[in-house]
Amino acid sequence: MAEAIFLSAGVPDPRRGPEFAATADTVAINAAVSALAYVALGRRRLVWGGHPAITPMILVMSEGMGVDYAEWVTLYQSEFFQDEFPEDNERFRNVVLTEKLEHDRDASLQLMRERMFKENDFAAAVFIGGMGGIVTEYEMFSKLQPSAKVLPVTSTGGAALDVAAKLSNLPPDFQDQRDYVALFHEHLNISVKEERFRVPGDQPVVVEERFWRPTH
Repeated sequence: MAEAIFLSAGVPDPRRGPEFAATADTVAINAAVSALAYVALGRRRLVWGGHPAITPMILVMSEGMGVDYAEWVTLYQSEFFQDEFPEDNERFRNVVLTEKLEHDRDASLQLMRERMFKENDFAAAVFIGGMGGIVTEYEMFSKLQPSAKVLPVTSTGGAALDVAAKLSNLPPDFQDQRDYVALFHEHLNISVKEERFRVPGDQPVVVEERFWRPTH
């Protein structure tokens, strides 16, 4: 059963992507990423391209929840950007390094994304804020993971709006709902009754067997 969740998120840089920064809500972006981590950690595996602003946030949250970050989170990063990797990468063995292709940034990124989408079986992808790379990831993800859900959180602005524009029948709560925890519980089909497990190997395969039960 496909249960991994792909996260594509970022805070637009006004210098590199002014058109994305113009619609982005930085507070909402941070809130949505935090909410996704809160809903998913210890319940579903998270996979993303190791955004330097997001990695430390999710690491801190996992430590606070008592779940094993290195087991629940997989980061894909291209050796092209090796000089920019967060220091946290060195502490864990959950980083998949993909090959640097000559001095070609775009080709190196494409290879990383192809491996990320071919080597995992995703239930859903969540798109939050971001710039042009997020649209590129959506287009590749939708081709390589056609049965997975696509969830652009349009209230965060940025490239998530461009992803939403490519979809039909998008529920209005992606724009209106600012309770991101409730939004992700509903659209990722993760029950509030589900326990968190320290490592994926402790988690029962049958979803109903993961539910919290009173001890008396």
